[in-house]
Amino acid sequence: MSHKHELRRFAGPAELPAISDHGGQLQAATAAFGVPVEGWLDLSTGINPISYPLPELAPGLWARLPDSDLFQAARRAALAYYGAPATAGIVEAPGSQALIQSLPWLIRPARVAVVALTYAEHERCWRAAGHRVVEVDGIEDVSGASVVILTNPNNPDGRIFAPPQLAALAQRLGAGGGLLVVDEAFADVMPESSLAALAGRPGLCLLRSFGKFFGLAGLRLGYALAEPGLAAALEAHLGPWRVSGPALEIGRQAMENGAWAEATRAQLTSAAAKLDRLLAGAGLTIIGGTALYRLADCADAEALHGALARRGILTRRFPRRPRWLRFGLPGDEAAWQRLKKGLADSI
Repeated sequence: MSHKHELRRFAGPAELPAISDHGGQLQAATAAFGVPVEGWLDLSTGINPISYPLPELAPGLWARLPDSDLFQAARRAALAYYGAPATAGIVEAPGSQALIQSLPWLIRPARVAVVALTYAEHERCWRAAGHRVVEVDGIEDVSGASVVILTNPNNPDGRIFAPPQLAALAQRLGAGGGLLVVDEAFADVMPESSLAALAGRPGLCLLRSFGKFFGLAGLRLGYALAEPGLAAALEAHLGPWRVSGPALEIGRQAMENGAWAEATRAQLTSAAAKLDRLLAGAGLTIIGGTALYRLADCADAEALHGALARRGILTRRFPRRPRWLRFGLPGDEAAWQRLKKGLADSI
């Protein structure tokens, strides 16, 4: 970054706190409820159930290390897809989780405000790297913090922070050598919420996930958009060949397919509205979400989570919010009918 006191040498990982409960842990769900892994209807993640169609790849991509031309072509496609300036710093990673874990080690110990409730890995990773982390309810509560972390749209409630408000916060933090980190993992479904047009300015770092919107989470691809100095530090920390050639090429092709992205946003919006109607018809109250997941309120979310799980339907619960239950989108008509019946039998 341009403020050299922001960066520090990587000191090596401390003992990490226990990894938080996440969605998609089918083996753990099988152990708890006895449903075979292949028998689950997994609605516990915010991953698009209709994935981008995998293209045919040249066999050589699987046989050799990725060359710089693959990295550069993928970066150009990503910058254009996100709507970021060509001059912005950009670095790819094996999923945005790798960026979430790496970034705290590149910033000198600071007071960090995490706008909660959000993806738990942010707090865990910054705290593990020796930062003084506090949770706050909104960006109006971040006074005294030199690093602010939030998710936009927020996970799990879909709360939107207005881009002009975030831009002003990033400018203020950057002027004092601080940093605003915005996790935009779900911004693909709401491009208007993204700060990508401002990427490259001091004081702002954006984290993007490829796998959620494109439905290819197993590909493990994510991007950071940042001031060039911070992007270079992340690249050096992650090292060479950090992403496979096939992942880079599939990501490039997918991001250049604007027609698929536009049609998919419309399809997801329609599916989310359908899910709202189904959940409301079962007596649940929709309190938020994005086009990739819906957050519902119910009197005993833990009991409903368990009842659905015993029927092979996995949802996402939140122990800190015992009335919250998050539902991903069913992927086909059979899945929709299974969820409908599961709700009817469980409530």
